[in-house]
Amino acid sequence: MTKQIYDFSEGNMKMRDLLGGKGAGLAEMTNMDLPVPHGFTITTEACHDYQRRQELSEQLLAELDQSLSALSRLTGKQFNGSDHPLLLSVRSGAAISMPGMMDTILNIGLNDQTVIALAELTSNERFAYDSYRRLLAMFGNVVDGIPEDDFDQILTDTKIANNYESDLDLTIDDLKEIVAKFKNLYENYDHGGFPQDPKEQLLAAVNSVFDSWNNHRAQIYRRQNNISEDLGTAVNIQEMVFGNYGEDSGTGVAFTRNPSTGKEGLFGEYLLNAQGEDVVAGIRTPKPVSVLKESMPILYEQLLDIAKKLENHYRDMQDLEFTIENGKMYLLQTRSGKRTPTASVKIAVDQVNEGLLSKKEALLRVEPESVSRMLHPEFEEEDLRQHEILTTGLPASPGAASGQVYFTAQDAKQASDNNKKVVLMRADTSPEDIEGMIVSQAIVTSRGGMTSHAAVVARGMASTGVVGAHELEVDYQKKVAKVKNQLIHEGDWVSVDGTSGNLYLGRIKTTDATIKGELSVLLGWAKEASKMGVYTNADTPKDFQKALDFDADGIGLTRTEHMFFKPERLLQMRRLILAEDAAGRKDPLKKLLQMQQGDFYEIYKLARDKEVTIRLLDPPLHEFLPHDEKEIEVVSKQTQISSEKLKDRIDSLKESNPMLGHRGDRLAVTFPDIYEMQVQAIMNAVVRLHNEGVEVSPHIMIPLTNSKQEMAWVRNLVVKQIDRVSTENDIAVKYTVGTMMEMPRACITADAIAECSDFFSFGTNDLTQLTFGYSRDDIGSFVPAYIKEGILPVDPFQTVDTEGVGELMKIAVVKGRKTKKDLPIGVCGEVGGDPKSIEFFEEIGVTYVSCSPYRVPIARLAAAQAHIRSVVNEPQFEKV
Repeated sequence: MTKQIYDFSEGNMKMRDLLGGKGAGLAEMTNMDLPVPHGFTITTEACHDYQRRQELSEQLLAELDQSLSALSRLTGKQFNGSDHPLLLSVRSGAAISMPGMMDTILNIGLNDQTVIALAELTSNERFAYDSYRRLLAMFGNVVDGIPEDDFDQILTDTKIANNYESDLDLTIDDLKEIVAKFKNLYENYDHGGFPQDPKEQLLAAVNSVFDSWNNHRAQIYRRQNNISEDLGTAVNIQEMVFGNYGEDSGTGVAFTRNPSTGKEGLFGEYLLNAQGEDVVAGIRTPKPVSVLKESMPILYEQLLDIAKKLENHYRDMQDLEFTIENGKMYLLQTRSGKRTPTASVKIAVDQVNEGLLSKKEALLRVEPESVSRMLHPEFEEEDLRQHEILTTGLPASPGAASGQVYFTAQDAKQASDNNKKVVLMRADTSPEDIEGMIVSQAIVTSRGGMTSHAAVVARGMASTGVVGAHELEVDYQKKVAKVKNQLIHEGDWVSVDGTSGNLYLGRIKTTDATIKGELSVLLGWAKEASKMGVYTNADTPKDFQKALDFDADGIGLTRTEHMFFKPERLLQMRRLILAEDAAGRKDPLKKLLQMQQGDFYEIYKLARDKEVTIRLLDPPLHEFLPHDEKEIEVVSKQTQISSEKLKDRIDSLKESNPMLGHRGDRLAVTFPDIYEMQVQAIMNAVVRLHNEGVEVSPHIMIPLTNSKQEMAWVRNLVVKQIDRVSTENDIAVKYTVGTMMEMPRACITADAIAECSDFFSFGTNDLTQLTFGYSRDDIGSFVPAYIKEGILPVDPFQTVDTEGVGELMKIAVVKGRKTKKDLPIGVCGEVGGDPKSIEFFEEIGVTYVSCSPYRVPIARLAAAQAHIRSVVNEPQFEKV
């Protein structure tokens, strides 16, 4: 079996997976001759072995004895020695930084004898007993599970009794009394007393650190940050250095740049006469690290020099932990520092300008998803702290918004017309709610998943959205919602965070964000480095303009059905559907033609030389029809059709499974005049722009194609209409007619379909739905459980399922390009803006992705990273 312990001198920065981030950092600093206390690292492989055995192996115990002996020789101290005791820190360290999530124990080796020896050796009895009380508290909490509050209460009671303001006021006698009381806690909890044997303390500490890999907070953190459960943690065992030694000692944390803004310069905090946990625990208020410049100028300059060396060495902003003992500086950790998205971008760009990084390396430094948080409104942190979380749902569409609650689209629209800011709150939404959704600052539902109607529409409109907030009970009749014992009445103010999924009572101030400064520079580099195009899904000029602001390459998907939901258009669409024959459809088609060609004109006018792909009508017709009695009565009056006849017609259009029924190009076959109207509307807009001196090459997408024969039939219908309008207006128009690949059969027969298709565009929502047999609107009831139990790694509607859906896509790409070598292939489904999916799309040769406007910058950066990694073996940086 391979060795399980490495001395710091044996490791290096490239051994992160084996030694963890902390161990690799300590090893690298040791090899750089920086002042690192001696020590060694137990590997992550030993952690895996421990998890299998549920005990430390004989090999590890033997190596541990050897390493302790070597450490004793290096330091001239004895572990378990009464004259010159060797005291140890035992700290966790996974390959990916998880600050504070796992356990640490300091001062291992102190007991009733060695504390006396330490006091005599240092002539500092107060320091010795202060260190002992710290060990007792940390060990009792971490190893034996004694509540931390119990130890804190003893400290607090002592300070109150003596009118002390700080732990530093505790006398030697106070500390001895506290030590005795701490030891009594072990007896009170029936733990058999604090172990006096240093070796027993050490083994218990190592066990506890390994166990802490699976504690609740660590599991939550890993899920939140997409960190693998299989990494495990290393254990770092190191000679103690003491910041609590006296007035010329202390401890601190320093960043080589400001982690909030990215500004260059040493940034951090320092505590005099303290140990490391004092800084992070907030027990005392630390001072800016800059105070060292005045109090210890030589050490401050040393710290500046070390910080510069480490940043240049790692070529990234570093987070340092340091301790000063008796006026001597020691480094306890270096790692890539956690930072805000704004700081991440600024640091990456600045380091290119400073010559530390190449542009490609800088692009790989920034997490694509983090860019999202720079583009949406956010709640002001200070105001947010004044509000408690009411409930949490799925973060469907990023952003932060406040408004007054309304429970129906009609009420929301009316409130908006009265200049009120609105939050539409419903159990779920349907296309009927679009008018209310359009005017809402945010959309909240108690049901549905990340690709439910509410989620998809919210993202498409760049509205803040939270779905699947299951604690929320909506009562439409009483116009009230309930969360636990809290009632939310119509008109009440709520605040919605679509990035976290949190819902708050009351109104919270927001801040706006735009692409500018370093982010603009970074995204410019990303565009240069990308092979894959990044387009947007946009149904209105407003959506498209936002995407253009984010430098989208064009529109990859315009969903024409979204243009029909405004009240005057919905009426004509209903007249069209309710007509009994072609003659009855003529008038509503004529009116819809006028409306749609205006939409297309505005979109094409914005596009100029950018491509715009327009998808013809896709959803089943029943979605446009009224559903409840009240609405049926309204439509009856509007259309002059009796309620009874209207109900009969609605019933006749009902389908057992409408998502698999009469929709998409099936409508073209049965109602060809609908598609003819849409194509004419497109061409009329093209002609109008031609007359204004603007040439447009339309790209028309046919949804739901299943076969070559079906594609050929509908393509012929479309092309005839294009040719007719072109001839009538005596213009030559370049055009393409392609298909949306969303049927498994289409993927398998892609070589045949490509014979009559100018491009493919994967509709991954339906392709995933039909491959898995999941309804994307109903997955919220079981997919979270599947993910929790490990049956699914992720929601397949959010990140492409490479094993199943991805294989179908590969087949389609290979077969399609066997027929047409240079066939353009896009992705316009929900996963088009997902960084993990984009990496897969780069691998299989996708030409472009299309996503909602606010995800364009994320997709741009992800596309650049995917291409960089596919072409050259660029260094993989630590995830921060």
